[in-house]
Amino acid sequence: MSWPIIIIVLIIGLVLVALEIIAIPGGIAGAIGGLLAILAVWQTYASHGHVAGNIMLLSSIAVLIILIVVLMKSKTWNRVSLHEAVDSKVNTVDANEIKVGSKGVTITRLAPSGNAMIQDQVVEVHTVSEFVDPDQPIEVIEIEGYRIMVRSLNDQEQNVSQ
Repeated sequence: MSWPIIIIVLIIGLVLVALEIIAIPGGIAGAIGGLLAILAVWQTYASHGHVAGNIMLLSSIAVLIILIVVLMKSKTWNRVSLHEAVDSKVNTVDANEIKVGSKGVTITRLAPSGNAMIQDQVVEVHTVSEFVDPDQPIEVIEIEGYRIMVRSLNDQEQNVSQ
């Protein structure tokens, strides 16, 4: 194998290892990159002798170490990391306000979960197996910790309860 091909195979291998570290999780890109780097070093030993093979091996290890150090610096990670805070919260159900049997109205479509207004609180609710459109009356059928299970009230049940 000629020098340009060996160097190109080595560069592709190191780029795949770098992509594994930065962007492509799963191990496949890193494994392929490692195999390409090993192939480049092996072909250097086979084609150009032990001295050239040792130089290629040591230089590829040095480049890989430098690459890992550069990628692990915080400035590099700040460019690719998420800088927004997640401000969502879990339902905080007050036992005195929302109870089994409480009625409310859906705000979003429940497919099978969404938001609803129950006892003047906007909470995340879940249905057992049905989809419920927005602005439909619902009733709380179960509260499991922070999970509120509801069912849709059809017109007949709604008229009876009023």
